[in-house]
Amino acid sequence: MGRLWGGTVRRRFTILYAGGFLGSGITLLALTYLMSGTRVTTLAPEQIPERIPTGPSSLASAEQQIQDLGRRLSDVHAQQNHRLLVGSLIALAVMACVSILLGRILADRVLRPLRLITAATRWISAENLHQRLAVTGPADEVKELADTVDGLLERLEASFAAQRRFVGNASHELRTPLATMRASLDVAVAKPEPAAQTVALAGRLRTELDRVEHLLDGFLVLARAQHSTLADRTPVSLGELARKALTARGAEITAKTLTVDDEVRANVWTRGGEALLSRMVENIVENAIVHNQESGWIRISTEHTPTEALLVVETGGCVLDQDQVDRLARPFERLGADRTGPEGSSGLGLSIVAAIVTAHGGRLALLARPEGGLRVTAALPSASGAEG
Repeated sequence: MGRLWGGTVRRRFTILYAGGFLGSGITLLALTYLMSGTRVTTLAPEQIPERIPTGPSSLASAEQQIQDLGRRLSDVHAQQNHRLLVGSLIALAVMACVSILLGRILADRVLRPLRLITAATRWISAENLHQRLAVTGPADEVKELADTVDGLLERLEASFAAQRRFVGNASHELRTPLATMRASLDVAVAKPEPAAQTVALAGRLRTELDRVEHLLDGFLVLARAQHSTLADRTPVSLGELARKALTARGAEITAKTLTVDDEVRANVWTRGGEALLSRMVENIVENAIVHNQESGWIRISTEHTPTEALLVVETGGCVLDQDQVDRLARPFERLGADRTGPEGSSGLGLSIVAAIVTAHGGRLALLARPEGGLRVTAALPSASGAEG
């Protein structure tokens, strides 16, 4: 019974209304049946004797007729009760069917405005926050709920607009002082016979400026992936992006003497922003190289299913804790000193990947391999290369 009651609101309303109708019908039929027991039953004319005997000699015969009459009355009363009981059961069965039908109709009518609100709210996303439910009608609880949702959408739209403005302005406002400091260092070092301390200080400052610029670039990409709309969705080959990322990192792969098992297929397509998807693949490949051990291995493959385009990157290494691996998609999360990478690492690599995958309606799976190492799977909606 608990499982039946724990279904949808429509089912619960149907059961509630049907139970109310059926209970009322049962009560009415029960009262009718109980009151029928006090009714006086009359005999048909043909059941009444034509003449009642008189005189002492006929006393025994009269008593016999009275007993016969009583039995006939009892039989007639029993038949009436039986017919009433059968009729009541039939009426009860009909009432049960009618109660369920009426309960379902009433539940549908009561929940119709809520279904409309749910469908409209589900359709609204970050790309069309300007849409509103705009429910009309009397000022009841349903309209109050719709107005509350409209107010929430208005606040979300304002918040998203402010974040987009920040992403657009921060790239200019924050990069300008970095460029100025870098130019000042170049001027200081370009002077004739600069002091050794000046050259050393300029080198350290350039390194720190590179780290700040790299971190800023990561922040901007993360913010753009989380809060920007993807209006320029085009067919993109994950295989081609993976090949470009491997080629760009060829020197690092050679320096670490890594073995690359290339199972990349070019005909694995998805739809989205090419710049963001390229950054996603680059970050996954960079993570596999930077956080790998010397003379280790990388297995990279692309494949597709009827609904998804998959990029899978695996690396070897020590056995990792899955609970810690699950937190790698958060900004600045790392797996101890052995996976922190170089000092220039921003700690945003996989969090940027997670944001880009989510923005494209996909899913990111990080799995600690039982044999050691990490398996990264980016699953995006599949598309055809002929789309455009």
